[in-house]
Amino acid sequence: MSSDIERLIKQNNFKFQHSLGQNFILDEAILEDIADASGVGISDHVLEIGAGAGSLTRMLCKRAGKVLALEIDKNLMPMLGVVLSPFDNVHVENADVMKADLASLIEKHLGEGDVHVVANLPYYITTPVIMMLLESDLPIRSLTIMVQKEVAQRIAAKPKSKDYGALTLAVQYRMSADIALEVTAKNFMPPPKVDSSVVVLRRLEKPPVDTDEKLFFRLVKACFAMRRKTLNNNLCASFSLSKEKAAAIIEKAGFKPTVRGEELSITDIAALAEAFKE
Repeated sequence: MSSDIERLIKQNNFKFQHSLGQNFILDEAILEDIADASGVGISDHVLEIGAGAGSLTRMLCKRAGKVLALEIDKNLMPMLGVVLSPFDNVHVENADVMKADLASLIEKHLGEGDVHVVANLPYYITTPVIMMLLESDLPIRSLTIMVQKEVAQRIAAKPKSKDYGALTLAVQYRMSADIALEVTAKNFMPPPKVDSSVVVLRRLEKPPVDTDEKLFFRLVKACFAMRRKTLNNNLCASFSLSKEKAAAIIEKAGFKPTVRGEELSITDIAALAEAFKE
């Protein structure tokens, strides 16, 4: 355990807030592994979401050129001031990532260039934060994120698996995805009820398919609207099509009328989008 931070937590009588999903990692070896997985170096700029008590933040400060750390809990500000006092390359902002003007904060505290996001995300906002970052115009080169193990499996899933879904496609359309390490619940303070994984997402130079992006994601949403239904039924419901029209589109894309959405890869959905347009 990182004894100095643990001591500060006790000295400050800090109360963990379940509503904020506060579970800190204090094990130095695991923190090193997470920082290593991010691959950041002295020329890199880092946005950390959820600084917590600063245990991972200081690892990042040792590696990166500049660090902008967001923390929603104002009660952690004094503690972060102590933990990060040895470093002059970090700015801590008391802010909610879903409400903050990230573009302005990045411009002010990190300057120009690519940004590497590192985060220990509370489980209840994992998907909204990932989707917000992916859909933003921020210069994000990579995301190294601690998420619930189940979410990590969904992000890295393959077609036809039970974990494969809209989140999988949304991430893999823009990023490569690799599970870097797994962290059991006992390594957190306080321990959550589930294990976690660290996923590393790296921005692709271009999407793996050339398609109408807006239509592609409408189709992704339709494919998984009702998992137990066939693609034909889901297209009918999502696009107000007759069964005959939906079947014609599916067959034109090269699939059987009985195909289900979870069977389709990114390439398959792009083919479906083309058939839909025609």
